[in-house]
Amino acid sequence: MSTGQNQIVGGQEAAAQSPQRTGARIVVEALERLGVDTVFAYPGGAILDVFDELAKSDKLHLILPRHEQGGSHMADGYARATGRPGVCIVTSGPGATNIVTGLATANMDGVPMVAVTGQVSTKAVGNDAFQEADTCGITRPITKHNFFVRDVNDLPRIMVEAFHIATTGKPGPVLVDLPKDVQISKTAVPFPQECDRVGYKPQVEGHPKMLSRLAQLVNSSSQPLIYAGGGVISAGAVEALSGIAHKASIPVATTLMGLGAFPESDPLSLRMVGMHGLIAANKALAACDLLISVGSRFDDRVTGKVSEFAPNARIAHIDIDPSSIGKSVRCDLPVVGDAKSVFEALLPLVRPASHEPWISRCMKWKSEDPFSFEQMHEGVIMPQAVISAIDSIAGPDAVISTDVGQNQMWSCQFITHDKPRNFLSSGGLGTMGFGLPAAIGAQIGRPDALVVCVTGDGGVQMNAQELVVAVEHKLPVKVVILNNTWLGNVRQWQDMMYRGVRSMTNLSQSGRMPQERIERDPALPEYLPDFVKLAEAHGAKARRVSDPAAVEGALREAFADPRPWVLEFIVEPEADITPMIPPGKTLKELIRKFK
Repeated sequence: MSTGQNQIVGGQEAAAQSPQRTGARIVVEALERLGVDTVFAYPGGAILDVFDELAKSDKLHLILPRHEQGGSHMADGYARATGRPGVCIVTSGPGATNIVTGLATANMDGVPMVAVTGQVSTKAVGNDAFQEADTCGITRPITKHNFFVRDVNDLPRIMVEAFHIATTGKPGPVLVDLPKDVQISKTAVPFPQECDRVGYKPQVEGHPKMLSRLAQLVNSSSQPLIYAGGGVISAGAVEALSGIAHKASIPVATTLMGLGAFPESDPLSLRMVGMHGLIAANKALAACDLLISVGSRFDDRVTGKVSEFAPNARIAHIDIDPSSIGKSVRCDLPVVGDAKSVFEALLPLVRPASHEPWISRCMKWKSEDPFSFEQMHEGVIMPQAVISAIDSIAGPDAVISTDVGQNQMWSCQFITHDKPRNFLSSGGLGTMGFGLPAAIGAQIGRPDALVVCVTGDGGVQMNAQELVVAVEHKLPVKVVILNNTWLGNVRQWQDMMYRGVRSMTNLSQSGRMPQERIERDPALPEYLPDFVKLAEAHGAKARRVSDPAAVEGALREAFADPRPWVLEFIVEPEADITPMIPPGKTLKELIRKFK
């Protein structure tokens, strides 16, 4: 990255007053100056100069994950739970490629992160040097922006810009690729006093004409609906959203990423919408005459068949990212701007209203079809019952981190989401292995919170090694494993769409091995690994629960203990997520029950 001539001159003029320091030192100084308190970092040869400087810092809390992917998810969970940018530092080559999934996860969900990666010396770039990889090329599609630092004189500016870009506009991950020779080179160029990057000017304020038109639509609507996404939480627009909803009596449905943007205990809440959302929310979406989308990108899990999405509604789309508007569905009124700024400006323009017939209709739908489940087999724990117990015992202030699949959807349905930044889940990318490291990052960022990771027997094995991080830092993270012996969500889809052919989804030994092998070796365990032994080997407390009567007691014991816990619940293997609108379908094809 080249620096503008005026900035170079300014930096050179200030050099006499600024001390000479290495590029590695500049990285650490930048972190300290920008208010970073925690860094998730895994060392390696190409980044050792930065680690040498990190060791000298008394302001940074350093966390060593056991895999770079785990570290990237920890930084992500920290950011989601606190609203502050997560930071991870790794080496070149495999260190950098190991955080690709973490970057893509954060990018899809708009999570502010800054990743610093080591790189081989600039003269060796392109020569297939040891642990060389084109990190910028690899990560360009999955980051908000990335920098390849060629000149140490550019580094102070780049570090400031990286954090500015990551945390403004639609948040996202920014990567700084730092060659070895740049780390050891010295400069006296100071940090810029402010960030003024050419071409990057997020539009925060909504256009007055668009706001006026939106107010007219709201004031003339008889069946309005607010569709709130994660952008509401990112913008800190929770109170502004509530103000509009209550003044104009507008029901609110949220996306998965928007859970907590509007209290689900509020009478106006229709909870989550979409494939596994509340039937009332989907009915309201189909019947509304005005759909106000704010901070949401119209994910396919919500829209279903796009040509029949919100067929009776004028659609207003509020988003700070102009590229999201009109990308997936038609937009009758685009409003580019920050959700908080737009709603605060809109509030005085909106007239008080009651919309009594519409509200009554929505509440009737809500009472007729709440999220529910039935006991399938006597004496077997239903996974939904575990989630419901977590909700009642943990309370509204608990932070819930999930993996992906059935455990994720049941957590959406059977947890009451009343507060923002208390539900952490990989929405857009659907990343298995996210739950445990994200919970660790969240616990570090919010040490006084009860943090519960809800995961499956498949997902937890993808980053189970990170449990030791919770133990060594004495983090009271609670890991709840719903062990149904299946990759449950994939099994459900195979049953529904692939003639019941359950291919490669059974995780038990007896389900995977030939019958003759089982008969030959009757001592063969039915399930590996033994999660209790695995947890204890890492130094955590652990317990296996198979009796429905013991669920609540086990949770209370673990939640009251200041140590990290793993609770393995042996749950109903055939439980499905319902209701379900199949992919690409409409509410007309709703499935209420599979069996």
